[in-house]
Amino acid sequence: MKTTFEQELNDILGWWVREMTDLRSGGFYGRIDGEGTLHPEAEKGIILNTRILWTFSAAARSTGNPDWQQAADRAFHYIASYFYDPEYQGVYWSLDHLGAPAQTKKQSYAQAFAIYALSEYYLLTRSPESLHLAQQIFSRLETHALDKVRNGYLEAFTREWGAMADIRLSDKDANEAKTQNTHLHILEAYTNLCRCDNSAPVKDALRNLIFLFTDKFIDPESAHIHLFFDEEWSLRSDIVSYGHDIEASWLLWEAAEVLDEAAVKTLLKPICLRIAEVTLKEATEADGAVINEYYPSQQRYDRDRIWWVQAEAMVGFWNAWQLSGETRYREAALRTWNYILDNQRDTVGGEWFWNVSAEGIPSRSEDKAGFWKCPYHNGRALMEMIRRA
Repeated sequence: MKTTFEQELNDILGWWVREMTDLRSGGFYGRIDGEGTLHPEAEKGIILNTRILWTFSAAARSTGNPDWQQAADRAFHYIASYFYDPEYQGVYWSLDHLGAPAQTKKQSYAQAFAIYALSEYYLLTRSPESLHLAQQIFSRLETHALDKVRNGYLEAFTREWGAMADIRLSDKDANEAKTQNTHLHILEAYTNLCRCDNSAPVKDALRNLIFLFTDKFIDPESAHIHLFFDEEWSLRSDIVSYGHDIEASWLLWEAAEVLDEAAVKTLLKPICLRIAEVTLKEATEADGAVINEYYPSQQRYDRDRIWWVQAEAMVGFWNAWQLSGETRYREAALRTWNYILDNQRDTVGGEWFWNVSAEGIPSRSEDKAGFWKCPYHNGRALMEMIRRA
């Protein structure tokens, strides 16, 4: 089983190096569409680039493969040279294909992924510059994004860290001040930063995020995670995102392990297991796939199988098995893995399909690589399974 995970990881990383390295303009290309066509003049997004940096840094650190380190080096130097804002600090949202700033807003979600990736690159290389940039961005988030009165992190700012009207992460998101998605990825970023810098400010910020999830985001009755709030913490959505639920179940536990405080672990263990249990009962299909979302107000399910949801479900269920010893979680993780092997992988074009319908039909209308389609979810899941198997 471990060998299968290793082979799939090598296949995915090899695809990204082969297909997405931009030898003409530097860094990595911005997009390959669902038909496999490269768009060499597409914008280059910070989410894609930081996720590439994290993935190849983590892969090089865990395998020692010099090809993966070379890709990580390339990603780091491009981000440090082009995405980082030397005047106001933080990272831009996007660049044009030549490396000039395109969208200069400071999305908190993007700053989190920069911290996540830069701290991982530091763990690989011990580069003082990488850690310094991660710490600077951490400082900007704590200064500008943290709501000092009501707690929580605000979504987005102008380049100069001023207020802006449209703070949505994407067109699919609600225009609300505080979101689960951003907080979850600040949590994972601060977890990784804490591995490099376990100073009191970083540990305090990580602990605060953990308690924001237990106090604000996780519904005590359903164990689902609320997605959108306004600035005053009034709930603004009833959508259930099963992928974010199961992803949070293991990222919260990882945060607790890194923070390493007995009281936090005692609090989180039953919560993490309950989230995994609800996902297993409500969202797992007979073929092993985990569906995307549920819309209570419409009594409607989105049963598409999204690539990142399958990746996070596999790790989340395996983590629940390791926490509880209950074999049904291990079996669920392996069923999801078998679904991925049989359906989510593109055995002809490489990488994974963005989504597959409930009827088993892969979609080619969504990107194979792009702003949001990156090697991070599936690459990380495979590395987690290799480490845990």
